[in-house]
Amino acid sequence: MLMRRIARPLLAAAFIGQGVEALRRPQQAGQTARPAFDGLQHLPDEISAKVPSDVETFAKANALVQIGGGLLLASGRLPRVAAAALACTVIPGSAGGHMFWMEPDIGRRAQQRQAFLTDVSLIGGLMIAAADTEGRPSLGWRARRAARHAYQRAATAMPAMHTTSGDAVLETVGDRLSAGLQAGAEHGRELAELVGERAGPLLEAAGERGAQFAEVAADRGTELAQAARESASTLAESARRHLHRPDNHRGR
Repeated sequence: MLMRRIARPLLAAAFIGQGVEALRRPQQAGQTARPAFDGLQHLPDEISAKVPSDVETFAKANALVQIGGGLLLASGRLPRVAAAALACTVIPGSAGGHMFWMEPDIGRRAQQRQAFLTDVSLIGGLMIAAADTEGRPSLGWRARRAARHAYQRAATAMPAMHTTSGDAVLETVGDRLSAGLQAGAEHGRELAELVGERAGPLLEAAGERGAQFAEVAADRGTELAQAARESASTLAESARRHLHRPDNHRGR
């Protein structure tokens, strides 16, 4: 952590100073940024329309990015974003003025070559700073880890789909359905046997009770018939006696 607190301000110092100098001398900064400005003008309209029409304005905007990105990198705030933004300002800010291959003077060419290589080294250092996660997992690693955990949870939730093919799954479903139907048939047979076992004694008891009731009814019927005959004989005898009484003859 201490190494980063020292290295980041040292890396940002060059860009902050270069940005301040560009704002103080916009014409010279515009000449340095001219190659990059002309290259952006030849890009498709979607990109070239966003580039300032004046080269000095373009150089000032680049200088403001250098100052702002340098301050963020030096203070440790959004260091990765700041480093990536600063890397984009190297070519418009200084590399355009170090085209050594176009310098006729040998001594001047050597100086321009050295300055160009310095700018290339700055770009390399900024790329490392932009990729520095300070020991924390990167976004790519976290995305891969989340995807792996999601896949594992899905595989755990559906083990059959993970370990078998579609045909095997269909076969498994068919086996379970057949087993369920067979179990249902067995339970049906058991229920029928149980009903038969329970119904047999009930029917037998009902038959015995019916025979008893019939016998009792027959006995009672005979008794009632005998009683009725006796009552009828008694009534008939009483009627005959009443008819043969002397009082009845006198009235006639």
